[in-house]
Amino acid sequence: MARIRLQDVAERAGVSIKTVSNVVNGKGTITDATRLRVQEAVAELQYRPNVAARHLRHGNSGMIAVALPELTQPYFAELASELVRAAKAQQLTVLLAQTDGRADSERAISDGIDMPLMDGLIMSPLALGTEDLRHRADSSPLVLLGEHIGDDSPFSHVAIDNQAAAVAATAHLIELGRRRIAAIGAKDYSHPESATPLETANLRLAGYHAALADAGLPARPELVRQVEDFHRADGASAMHALLDLPEPPDAVFCFNDLLALGALRALRDRGLSAPQDVAVIGIDDIEEGRFSSPSLSTVAPDKRSLAEVAISLLLERSAHPDAPPRSAVTEHRVIARESTAATAVPPQLGPGPDGGRTGV
Repeated sequence: MARIRLQDVAERAGVSIKTVSNVVNGKGTITDATRLRVQEAVAELQYRPNVAARHLRHGNSGMIAVALPELTQPYFAELASELVRAAKAQQLTVLLAQTDGRADSERAISDGIDMPLMDGLIMSPLALGTEDLRHRADSSPLVLLGEHIGDDSPFSHVAIDNQAAAVAATAHLIELGRRRIAAIGAKDYSHPESATPLETANLRLAGYHAALADAGLPARPELVRQVEDFHRADGASAMHALLDLPEPPDAVFCFNDLLALGALRALRDRGLSAPQDVAVIGIDDIEEGRFSSPSLSTVAPDKRSLAEVAISLLLERSAHPDAPPRSAVTEHRVIARESTAATAVPPQLGPGPDGGRTGV
């Protein structure tokens, strides 16, 4: 079957090719009657714009790369989904890459090695710093996610305020009357190859200590547990160690939701419960936490906003490569569920934003 062309649509609608192009691309001043006639012709002929040809005319590929440390981590998987959604809204196609937080992978992707022609890169680097990326071989626009950059970075950047998020999580536990509050997620420096973000761990630890200090509570070193990675097993192991203390904690702030889910499992294995024995809160608001038993309290970063801002900054850098880089911080909020509030309303099943079913 021959491809339907703009000319075919123009002939069906009785207008010029330029008018059809303006309607399809949302440009120009078109009367409502003419626009409707063109849209009806588009629908009848099942016309689909040749996106590749359009990008070639503008000197770009219409593809961007997104490089994240671990796509098996629910937070990064959900963030990737939001980035794909935001890119699609701008008629961009996303190539996803997993770096495992390794310097060689991050360097190869940032240099464009073995990558198709891309219009830009959104990257969450763990191993490479500002100076490494400053000398990248690829000149396409780069936007960074997270904290792994210097103050003098030449790249646009978007992140959540991890220290403020940690303060909010710890303060929530303090407001519940908990006083022996533990922290799970400090960085284990003996595993530098870990995919756990060092800056994220340090900032969340600083927020934990700041909230304790604001409440006049002592910082107890035995209540801070290091982890190798931000995974469920690490959270469970750390929780078991805390429960073995002569004075176990009455609350735990976990540096991400996976650690918190592991901690909840450890409590159950020891015949304990949250929040009756130990209140538990995480960070990330991954979907799994909404349906755990008990449902997991968390600090929710605005992942959709983060993705939309990252795409916007990338397009901005592409259009104005000589403009100064910009940094953005997206919002977060505490969501109290059953793991900190026994009377919290459990998640109900209902239609999600895409028409699927999700927790609300």
